[in-house]
Amino acid sequence: MQRFKNSDIPIWVNVLQVLLTLIMLGQVYMYFFDHDLLSATGVVIYGTPDLNLVYEMGGRTLTMAAASIFVLIMQDTRQFLVVLFMNILREGVETIIDPLFPIANAPAGPAMDFGMHVVIVAIEVLAFVVIWKRVKKRSQIGL
Repeated sequence: MQRFKNSDIPIWVNVLQVLLTLIMLGQVYMYFFDHDLLSATGVVIYGTPDLNLVYEMGGRTLTMAAASIFVLIMQDTRQFLVVLFMNILREGVETIIDPLFPIANAPAGPAMDFGMHVVIVAIEVLAFVVIWKRVKKRSQIGL
């Protein structure tokens, strides 16, 4: 708890990272345990090769979620930059892929999906810039 009180990371950035981590954990659950939900998105699993891809995606997403949980606990600005950078890349790719290849049960149309992703990426970039400035400031004063 002391780390959070003395943290140089703004509360809104922590809240953003918690939300993104929860989304990733939901995806991990779907990849590993709820293939019916995965099928509802339009992903069809025909056999072992498809399961291999699904489980690998689950493993990669779990790795990102674990890294996110680690930086949330440690509250280290430099480590936060790495996770925020990964978030920006992941969401940036989804900004293009999701509207081009929408899932079967998409909650929004392609244009709305694109707009929502642009907003999410913009917030993530803002968080990255805020933390980057704090890292630079701390390195200038020798911390």
